[in-house]
Amino acid sequence: MNLLHVALVCKSEENSDKFYRDLLGLTKSASRVLPAALSSAIFGIDSEMKMINYSDGPIYFEIFIKEGERGGMDRVAHCCLEVNDLSEFLDGCRNMGLKVVQVPKGESVVTFINDHDGNLFEIKQK
Repeated sequence: MNLLHVALVCKSEENSDKFYRDLLGLTKSASRVLPAALSSAIFGIDSEMKMINYSDGPIYFEIFIKEGERGGMDRVAHCCLEVNDLSEFLDGCRNMGLKVVQVPKGESVVTFINDHDGNLFEIKQK
């Protein structure tokens, strides 16, 4: 299993740049917008969100920008894990009573689970 990225929330792009680029020294790369429909289907938040990537080799952060208040944005924060056998992993999740959420995204499907304490994980096939 590999950790692919950690997704967190910042109140502004300025705050995000100060911490991840200026303090941690990570490279700011692609920025894109997560459409409201996908945001709602995955996180239960009915608005589009700007996403910015910061990385340096194996370190990869996906930062969601939510201007102003962060209310409800704890639902966005997640770790992305890469597993050897997605089907087997998801069967194990279901056997433990964990909810598996799979949402179409273009030609692919994104998969998320919550652990028993509500922490969110995106799961990808290796």
